[in-house]
Amino acid sequence: MSGQATPHILIADDDPVIVRLLQVNFRLEGYEVETATHGEEAIKKAGERPPGLILLDVMMPGVDGWEVCRRLKDDPATAAIPVVFLSARAQEEDRKRGLELGVAEYVTKPFDPGELVALVARLLAERDRGAAERTRQA
Repeated sequence: MSGQATPHILIADDDPVIVRLLQVNFRLEGYEVETATHGEEAIKKAGERPPGLILLDVMMPGVDGWEVCRRLKDDPATAAIPVVFLSARAQEEDRKRGLELGVAEYVTKPFDPGELVALVARLLAERDRGAAERTRQA
């Protein structure tokens, strides 16, 4: 990690084991982690304090990840936040639907926590480079 501010991510998943696993792994890597256990909570938290990135489970009770992502992407305040879907749904049509909604990546469960941490670091670095480039062009 660079000398920049601590990266803040939001993990939205209804499985407490996965949430805890991700919390531990990302905190060990220096991330600030916020969690949500259902879709409405994820939307609310993302709107109140936009994270640098959202790890979002597709299958959650109530408002599912598809709808959470759609609503986040439709809101100008949260539209630019990279979203990574985490899902047990591995069918190609699910991946395609996620990409059409604007997710940055679609990761299937089970996943390697170390690879997920590396993916998040890469996506945040890409986002930061893009923001710096837009600033230079302005």
